[in-house]
Amino acid sequence: MGLNLIPSDLRQKYTFGEWHHACAVLASDFPEEFQDIMDCLQAFTLKKSAIMTPGGGRSPIPLEIDGFLSKRGWAEKAFKVEISVDDSLIPIPTHHIDNFKNRVGVEVEWNNKTEFYDRDLNNFRLLKELRVLSVGVVITRLSEL
Repeated sequence: MGLNLIPSDLRQKYTFGEWHHACAVLASDFPEEFQDIMDCLQAFTLKKSAIMTPGGGRSPIPLEIDGFLSKRGWAEKAFKVEISVDDSLIPIPTHHIDNFKNRVGVEVEWNNKTEFYDRDLNNFRLLKELRVLSVGVVITRLSEL
């Protein structure tokens, strides 16, 4: 199963990776969110002007993806996580998720650095262990681009 759940035209247009049966979980347990992501990728067009936009702040690419998903009810989400030890609360910082809906998170990291990938993956891992995130998706570019 897995990646074959993604429409073949999208598999020809993009490179997909999968861990822990994420596509199967997303498609079967979260069909609306799966369809939102597929529709977003289908509608997205990579423009040279967006690639050439200088750094600093969010580029047009994540703004376009985030904008599409927000029209479908996705929103940025921050989680307040604390652990209680002997009646003392210890905050556990988590990074916000760019797009969150019904236990599915989508991070858009277009011009990302390795430390940000690590941060996003660790954030997804922690939130999955805390049972508030079921599937995490990272949309990024290949280094060849």
